[in-house]
Amino acid sequence: MKNEQKGTISTLARNQYRIAVGFGLLLAGVFTGLYAPAARSAEAVQAVHITPAPADLATRDGHFRLASGMVIATAADDIEAYGVARQFQTLLMQTTGVRLTLVNTSQTPSAIRFQRGDVESSAIEAYRLDITRDGITVTAPHREGLFYGAMTLWQLAQQNPTLPALTIRDQPRYGWRGLMLDSARHYQSPSDIRRLIDAMAAHKLNVLHWHLTNDQAWRLEIKRYPKLTKASAYRQLAGAQGFDTKGRPLRYGGFYSQDEVRELVAYARARNITIVPEIEMPGHALAAINAYPEFGVTGQPPNESMNKWGVYPYLFNIDDATFQFLTDVLDEVMDLFPSDYIHIGGDEAIKNQWRDSPYIQQRIKELGLKDEDELQSWFVTRIGQHIAKRGRRMIGWDEILEGGLAPDATVMSWRGLDGAVAAASLGHDTVLSPEPVLYLDSAQSASPDEPPGRGRIASLRDVYDFNSTPEGITPEREAHIIGVQANVWTEHMRHARRIETMVFPRLVALSEVGWSPQGKRDWSRFSAGMPVTLNRLDALRVTYDTVPFEPDIAFERAGDTTKVTVINHLGIGEIRYRLNGAAPTPYGAPLNVNMPAQITAQTYINGTPLGRERTYTISADTVATRKSHQLQSCGEPFPHHLEDDAPGEDRAVFAINVYQSCWLWPQIDLSHGLDIRAVVGQVPFNFLTVNGRRKVSFEPPATAYGELFIRKRTGNAPTCEGETLATLALPSTIITNPRLTTLTGAVPAQGGHHDLCIGFTRPSLDPVFAIDQITLKPASDSQP
Repeated sequence: MKNEQKGTISTLARNQYRIAVGFGLLLAGVFTGLYAPAARSAEAVQAVHITPAPADLATRDGHFRLASGMVIATAADDIEAYGVARQFQTLLMQTTGVRLTLVNTSQTPSAIRFQRGDVESSAIEAYRLDITRDGITVTAPHREGLFYGAMTLWQLAQQNPTLPALTIRDQPRYGWRGLMLDSARHYQSPSDIRRLIDAMAAHKLNVLHWHLTNDQAWRLEIKRYPKLTKASAYRQLAGAQGFDTKGRPLRYGGFYSQDEVRELVAYARARNITIVPEIEMPGHALAAINAYPEFGVTGQPPNESMNKWGVYPYLFNIDDATFQFLTDVLDEVMDLFPSDYIHIGGDEAIKNQWRDSPYIQQRIKELGLKDEDELQSWFVTRIGQHIAKRGRRMIGWDEILEGGLAPDATVMSWRGLDGAVAAASLGHDTVLSPEPVLYLDSAQSASPDEPPGRGRIASLRDVYDFNSTPEGITPEREAHIIGVQANVWTEHMRHARRIETMVFPRLVALSEVGWSPQGKRDWSRFSAGMPVTLNRLDALRVTYDTVPFEPDIAFERAGDTTKVTVINHLGIGEIRYRLNGAAPTPYGAPLNVNMPAQITAQTYINGTPLGRERTYTISADTVATRKSHQLQSCGEPFPHHLEDDAPGEDRAVFAINVYQSCWLWPQIDLSHGLDIRAVVGQVPFNFLTVNGRRKVSFEPPATAYGELFIRKRTGNAPTCEGETLATLALPSTIITNPRLTTLTGAVPAQGGHHDLCIGFTRPSLDPVFAIDQITLKPASDSQP
């Protein structure tokens, strides 16, 4: 709710933290992955850039300068305040070099004080920060508020040790401000997760929803069922990545021991973050059934490997033995995680196995249920009752609404906001987590330099502008919206640094959605502070995506010159460019450039560079070249940006629809014919078609390994139909060597401009061939 920490920090979690601090089991002042740069010299009073924006901020004349040797103090008997002060002391030293002296006595004069006190708010996380010429005071009734006051103070000090005099009264808009981390598709180390927790805490996020099981892996040690991790914590990756240099299968994965989980839970709790575990059921159960086939519908081992992306049709059965297994697992989970909420998934349960099983159908009749949807509701209710007996609350994805739902269950709405509205209308609490805007595996811009992920764009501004008040909802029902959460599904993020690149800085934008009052949100202010935000992430040693800030470029041939448009994907700041080494000039309108030429450009905000400087060469070749991202899809829009199948880190990224892999180049001049240079690669087809619901379209080859073809598109055909203008045979190395291959050929002269469709034939479903880039250069440009 607005002024309460509803359902995020349980009494169990709070007591666990206090016990841990009391016995010295937590190094509460240590933040991982940080370094200590030299302290900066700055005498000017800084501008105030705090993220998320506080509820109330009033500046005054004057300033206070933090310096090494100053004393930071707490009350002698307040171990929680002392722990927070120590965290602040350590973080400040690690990121700025300023070293404070910490004491726990009221008798010593101090420059900074953390103290208990009333802040005129009932919110657990509320605090007040006062900075005067004489010193700094952080006041809060609860440890949570003291911690967030410390994070606000650190943000100010990290930017500049000369702090403006001000008073901040602050509290969150929502009690649930979360990030879901998918560790099932790819494993992240505990140290990687601690670094993510640090960055979340610094921006006042308070829930890490940990997705630990799925079809692709089981990541959590369960003592009573050791085969879960022995059989299903590791798999062989699809394609070339699944083999070593001698062609032997590679074992890939990992799991979290219970000791590691306890350490992560305590580490997160010391930073005001509750870890909410997710154990998927009744669907997304392949990994569990792979380990214990008797709990599946057929009772037989699955005939699928765990290396495909998508939704497998494997469900748990509904025998008492299976429920005993699930409740045993949940009991161990609840012993490890003291969160109020336990997430049971409930999404994407393809019910074909239930529908096709005579035994399940008989049980549906015996239970007096109408269909498989009501059976899922019965299943979820039975699990929820067990969770409730342990004093916890069940939460699941919005599919758990189908067929009815227990009254105390909470719904996480991912399929838009309709699930949230439906849940609230039935009296259920709900967390907003809709795709695509809060799915941080979506692309951040249209640039071809973006990392792999989903092809739909959810930009930094899209996340920032997310409206958490569904249209038409009543105030009474809106009270059931307890928070917001972003999700990071990791199918295409094979290591933790890639996850960080996709998550940040968009997660900083979400922090403001979840914390700041709606009236305090201002894109102009937020974007103007982006250099400060990125410097803060640098200090936390967090990787982030710079591509959306960087100038991109588009070419259009116009006779003897080329029209060059410099693109600002986010539309913030100003772009300065240099043409052929000339002095920097602010960019305002498209340029007419004589080839060859070179443009160097960079984005600036208030004179501070943002992102990398980019250099583009403009020549007959580059103007005639398109990356796959710059082409159109001949079917549905490109759903994926996928890495090629080569080993190592330096891989191409293709924009591709693996179900219908063809590309369009509209209205290209064929009057003089074209010379073709195509750089192509491959990805494994490890995508499920969900029992034929998605049709895979490809043509058989005329040669052994397939061909790249170019056709003159007929009308607006959704596939590559039309006259074939060129066919380029693929060499054997397209199969034996997963790295990029270059093909050359020609298109004969045709009259006028035409839409071209580019695609591949191939001998089998796997692998899928893809365009990295293609050059279609007028043949007249190639003449001497």
